[in-house]
Amino acid sequence: MIGMAGSKEPHSTMMNDTRPPAPTFREAFAFWVKLGFISFGGPAGQIAIMHDFLVEKKRWVSNSRFMHALNYCMLLPGPEAQQLATYIGWLLHGRWGGFAAGALFVLPSMFILFALSAVYVTYGQVPWVLALFNGLKPAVIAIVILALFKIGRKSLLTPFHWSVAVAAFIAIFWFDVPFPLIILAAILVAALFRKLVPGSFKPTSAQAKVRSVDEDFFYLNSGSPPAGSGFSPMRLAGQVGITLLFWLLPLVVLHLMSDDPGFWRVLSSFFTQAALVTFGGAYAVLPYVAQVSVEDLGWLSSMEMVDGLALGETTPGPLIMVLAFVGFMAGYNHFGASVAMGGLALVVTTYYTFLPCFLFIFAGAPIIERTRNIMWLREVLSLVTAAVVGVVLNLTIYLGRAVLFPEDLAWENLDLFSLGWVVISFIALHRFKVNMLLWLGASALFGLTVYSMS
Repeated sequence: MIGMAGSKEPHSTMMNDTRPPAPTFREAFAFWVKLGFISFGGPAGQIAIMHDFLVEKKRWVSNSRFMHALNYCMLLPGPEAQQLATYIGWLLHGRWGGFAAGALFVLPSMFILFALSAVYVTYGQVPWVLALFNGLKPAVIAIVILALFKIGRKSLLTPFHWSVAVAAFIAIFWFDVPFPLIILAAILVAALFRKLVPGSFKPTSAQAKVRSVDEDFFYLNSGSPPAGSGFSPMRLAGQVGITLLFWLLPLVVLHLMSDDPGFWRVLSSFFTQAALVTFGGAYAVLPYVAQVSVEDLGWLSSMEMVDGLALGETTPGPLIMVLAFVGFMAGYNHFGASVAMGGLALVVTTYYTFLPCFLFIFAGAPIIERTRNIMWLREVLSLVTAAVVGVVLNLTIYLGRAVLFPEDLAWENLDLFSLGWVVISFIALHRFKVNMLLWLGASALFGLTVYSMS
């Protein structure tokens, strides 16, 4: 992975090796808007897009700060990419920056998913939309592969880190070990090796030099003072209280305005609960959501659940937005095939699914910021990052298999168009540094062209 990524560090050849100025709120806001519309490919692809822009291109955040935030978000329930965006938005521009980044990560996907859901229940099939996104999927695979190279190059610093990454991949790929257990195991192994073999964590002198030089050319780097003001019991209590208030207010409004307040109470409670147990990504919680919403609550059929997953895969934003489709179908079916009530239920579902994420970041990030210079914690989290590389490799294979082998995993079922576009996309993005947004647009046109020729 390191060899394929190239021997030169991206910042060693910068034309302007100076620390960039502080980004304005307007500049950051424009990026968060764009990210909301191009964040395809699940968490790996979304993290890759953020890393490419924030670290590689703009140098607003150094790799060490980026990975420190990512390590914390990986430990939380909920969509880690959305929480990472919230964290970095908070780092750059405080609470309003975090709110803008987190909300804009979700809102475009919510509106797109509502439109697709309305078309789905009205017309049944949307082949041209699926064709458009079939062109995007191979490009997303290339983006995810690039993410592997970039994260792996800067995270796998020693043979020990490589070993943990390989072990994490084997555990999740062959033995289906849940993601939270992999992270817990990485933490335990790190604690054990710190006592028994403390030298395991030390990178080579060349790697350490590269990392220290890199830090000098970022707006926020390892030498920047911690953001926030640390832990305060009173502030935490206030944040929890405000979150509870925001949780209750929509329920009160719906209770007063609806003829069936019980439905909204069940909907909001169920998706809040789902958000709090979403460890390990959307794929870890979808079986639970499908079982309860299909079998227990009867909000939708099993085939509708599969169709919702397909729609969720073809929209930007976190895959957990599939829950918004479930909410849409719940409102649509419960209120007599009403698209309007389905839309309202989709908005309510999105609101309650992501509300806890903001509490986790705004309450936890100021505490986590104070841990950046604690050596033992940095070493433990570096091993968590190594395990994440193995998990991202598993996700790359999972997504790649779905795109390249849309039917059974057999050579005769290999989608040559998709394979060719993965290779072309990788070369365009990695070798020729084509703008990612422009390439995603070209990929969408590629999908439509293949569809029109078939």
